[in-house]
Amino acid sequence: MEERRTRKMKVMEEASRCLLCMDAPCSKACKGGDPARAIRAIRFGNKELAGQWVAGCDDADLLAAEAACIHYDRPIRIREVVKSLPACQDDARSCPDLAIDFCGMSCENPFFLASSAVCTNYEMVARAFEMGWGGVFYKTICKQEIREVSPRFDAVKSGMSIEGFRNMEQLSENPYDKDFDILRRLKRDYPSKGVVASVMGQYEEEWIELARMAEEAGCDAVELNFSCPQMRLAGMGSDVGQDLELVTFYTTYVKRAVNIPVIPKMTPNITNMQEPAIGAYFAGADAISAINTIKSITMTPSSEISNKKTVSGYSGKAVKPIALRFILEMTSHHIMNKIHPVHFSGIGGIETWRDALDFIQLGCRNVQVCTAVMQYGYRIIDDLVLGLQHYLSQRGVSHLEEIVGEELPNFVPPSQLDRETIVYPKIDADKCIGCGRCYVSCQDGGHQAIAFDSVTRRPRIVGSKCVGCHLCRLVCPMEAIGSTKRVVKKSSPPTIKD
Repeated sequence: MEERRTRKMKVMEEASRCLLCMDAPCSKACKGGDPARAIRAIRFGNKELAGQWVAGCDDADLLAAEAACIHYDRPIRIREVVKSLPACQDDARSCPDLAIDFCGMSCENPFFLASSAVCTNYEMVARAFEMGWGGVFYKTICKQEIREVSPRFDAVKSGMSIEGFRNMEQLSENPYDKDFDILRRLKRDYPSKGVVASVMGQYEEEWIELARMAEEAGCDAVELNFSCPQMRLAGMGSDVGQDLELVTFYTTYVKRAVNIPVIPKMTPNITNMQEPAIGAYFAGADAISAINTIKSITMTPSSEISNKKTVSGYSGKAVKPIALRFILEMTSHHIMNKIHPVHFSGIGGIETWRDALDFIQLGCRNVQVCTAVMQYGYRIIDDLVLGLQHYLSQRGVSHLEEIVGEELPNFVPPSQLDRETIVYPKIDADKCIGCGRCYVSCQDGGHQAIAFDSVTRRPRIVGSKCVGCHLCRLVCPMEAIGSTKRVVKKSSPPTIKD
């Protein structure tokens, strides 16, 4: 039975059960290593490198760590997780440079804190800088009185994981002069870090005044928040970002008033983000940030404000594909690559280095993180940096700059996609446990192209019916369905004549 449990255990699934404890009891009980750090590495996409933290552990160490686990259900199977890890790799052989230029800022890495609850005072940002974050887009500063609601957060969860995060928070609650003093001190104390002030005005003079104060405070750049979806006052936040003329005018006013880079932040609560982005571009924007949160509602009673509900912003892993779509449309737009260079800062669902890589390969030179920090803390910077460096090393790439936008040529309109070939799914009998999930999904949501033997509990692909949609591969809980080579379709659909 033990052999079967070990064979069937999915390492990522087990690592995802870990509570990621503060001052983890498992590591305190382990004399030979740091199993909590190894599990965190697995959780955030660095399984290949996780062995370095448990290389010195013997069975007694791992048994003690497992016994110390305080999981509410059952201990994490630390011994089995460690046994599944590949041999410890010597990552010191190569350390690719993650430094990159963003709007004239020489950033030690592309990972910045997003303007949000994760950066609201000096102590928070200083701690993040000490842990290795490359910079900060400080929480948006305004001149209006900010009064927040309680509670202000809600979430869509899958088990312990937050898939989507909803917040009703607005801007910084600090007096604006206090925030600019914080930014001044941050730049003084951490001159090598990128310090960006995010500001929001209500009319032309306020935008200009706040931007000038950011410049006077020594900020490296100023971000114009045209995108907050839950402002109490009309005519601010996403109300501006949805208006091409306002985006163009306010960007122009600020650009004329300051000498530091100006970075408009786009709202996703619009059909075509390219229009306001092009307006900002022609107004002289040095970079564009995208996306802010998406307008949404949740219906849980626990998020009600005195028995009332409202529309507010949605973020987290669930919004990443939407964010990538907006980034692609802007970075691939020929106009914004023609007259003067404009940089892009990607935001939306970034939790691991692989998430960040997706934005970088679509043309972003900088990425901002918020929701993942709210869940797991600033400590995720370790795996963001480690994973991206290892990826570059494996590819033989020395500088991050080399991969910015490299995936853009691979995107084409639907009309240019290959529709004459097919990739059939293939079932790995050794991995299949006979649950029948593939059969159910194909029967009720696909093309009835899987047969299932209820005696042997074995599925079988029916090639004559299979259209290569790969629904079966996606729903298989054991990842027992792979792909064959791409081949030419056996027959084409009949031509329909008029």
